[in-house]
Amino acid sequence: PVFAGMKGSAIENFSCVIYNIFLMNCTWQAGRDAPADTQYFLYWQKSRDEEEMECELYIKDENCRNMGCIFQNVSIGIEKAYFLVNGSSKDSLIQFYDEYIDLYKIEILTAPLNVTAHCTRDPTRCIISWHPPLTSHVENTKCFQYEISIQNK
Repeated sequence: PVFAGMKGSAIENFSCVIYNIFLMNCTWQAGRDAPADTQYFLYWQKSRDEEEMECELYIKDENCRNMGCIFQNVSIGIEKAYFLVNGSSKDSLIQFYDEYIDLYKIEILTAPLNVTAHCTRDPTRCIISWHPPLTSHVENTKCFQYEISIQNK
């Protein structure tokens, strides 16, 4: 594909992560050949039916250049979300960067809730129980897999 804009001006190392159930952080680095005055703008679309929205809370570097975005009240749908970062400079056209991302794949889950251990000496055994972690999207708690690490002292 032919991209309008100066080669090497598009952002690099774009990545997003969802945490604390409904917050999302996206970060990137300036294109290595982008002019010094380049400013970047992030737009995203949760699904084809929803409107494209610009970032409302940019993370800026020491030169006031947008290098990331914090989104609030994010919910995870079943479609891939679309992300687009374009740039502007008075010197030249800046290439855009875009990507489709499955939001559930970038979620950092919270820890399971209400973890309890009930142990008896005779016979020596423990019952460990917990509730599934909070998440913005999983309806079926059978989707979770757990690993228990027990260290004897």
